Amino acid sequence: MTTRILPAVGDPDAARAVTTLIGRLPDAEPAGPVADSTQLLDTLARLAAQSLDELPEVVLVHERIGPVPALELIREVALRFPAVGVVLITADASPVLFSAAMDSGARGLVTLPLGYEELASRVQAAAQWSTGVRRHLGAAGPDTPTGPGGRVVTVSGAKGGVGTTVTAVHLALAARASGHTVALVDLDLQGGDIASYLDVQFRRSVADLAAINDISPRVLQDAVYVHETGLSLLLAPGEGERGEDVTDRAARQIVSALRSRHEVVVIDCGTHLDSAGAAAVETADVALLVTTPDVVAVRAAKRVVRMWDRLQIRKPEESTVLVNRHQRSTEIQPPLVQKITGTRMAGVAVPAAYKELAAVVDAGRLHDLEARSTVKQALWALAGELGLVKAAGTGAGTGTGGALVPAAGARDRGALGLRRRGGGGR
Repeated sequence: MTTRILPAVGDPDAARAVTTLIGRLPDAEPAGPVADSTQLLDTLARLAAQSLDELPEVVLVHERIGPVPALELIREVALRFPAVGVVLITADASPVLFSAAMDSGARGLVTLPLGYEELASRVQAAAQWSTGVRRHLGAAGPDTPTGPGGRVVTVSGAKGGVGTTVTAVHLALAARASGHTVALVDLDLQGGDIASYLDVQFRRSVADLAAINDISPRVLQDAVYVHETGLSLLLAPGEGERGEDVTDRAARQIVSALRSRHEVVVIDCGTHLDSAGAAAVETADVALLVTTPDVVAVRAAKRVVRMWDRLQIRKPEESTVLVNRHQRSTEIQPPLVQKITGTRMAGVAVPAAYKELAAVVDAGRLHDLEARSTVKQALWALAGELGLVKAAGTGAGTGTGGALVPAAGARDRGALGLRRRGGGGR
């Protein structure tokens, strides 16, 4: 049987050495090496979207891969792509590292300098394990999750007051109304208040998960509030200073745990730049940036996009900008915003109709916004554009612009610590 092997090695010389040695292994089919953690996860997600059989049997992760540290990357791969066997390449053969690698989900460890016999043995063991898992998944039936887990969408604001939370809440509501299991996360750690928008009082928050190394389903269940709409809410801490406990590492682990148990995860990242939000944006399938069509907000959006790029969080062309409070009479239109920011633009723009929102926002009942609301129709159309809703027909009607809307009357880092390698922002 041919074993497909994908090396993840940042250093070009090390990548050549690893690829050369892999090529000597019997029945091995080496793929071109990927240079960083983002490229690895993107490659695996693309292959998994095609078919489980398209995934490589073995991934080799070099200890100096970045920007996500090797052990965190292994944990992410193991959670999102459980049918892939991961082997760590490292110069440290200590029992402590071996134990940490196994805890993260690695199927083996091979030491530097690489030796043929050791590499062959570890690759063979990981490939056999991968084959066994795939055989099990193939026999488990159509409901068994075999792909990369749920779809993660982050919603960030160019500046305060542009409508970030309203956007995040309604994207989540649209996904839930179409039949998906949905988690809505408030990662605006100091100023987030999704609880007020949805009339929720709950003591547990995302900060309660920050110090937990292995987030089990029971632990996650205790921290999540199940809203009357069916959304699973993971709220921001009531005491803003507790947000400092949610590091980039904790954020990645929390997002991975939610992704593995929900079909859609929507994360409100707010407008403040910190490491936890950066980790979420970096690992998201879709990074949405909300702005309004005015000079100050569009300039702020441009700064955010450039900052994400400088900090290697996300490239401009991999981000999507949504124009909120749009009016046809304004001078700044979506094509101009796209030209200024260098990003993709959402196919819809949310109209300036705050009066539709005022009553439900003041009452803390954003989920009771009427189906005929033009704001709701635009945001739910956006959810369809982003792939967050199932095909129409599961107890929902179709609104203006193809938006899925409910039938009438239905309810629907510590301190900032940004760094260029593995750091983040929001």
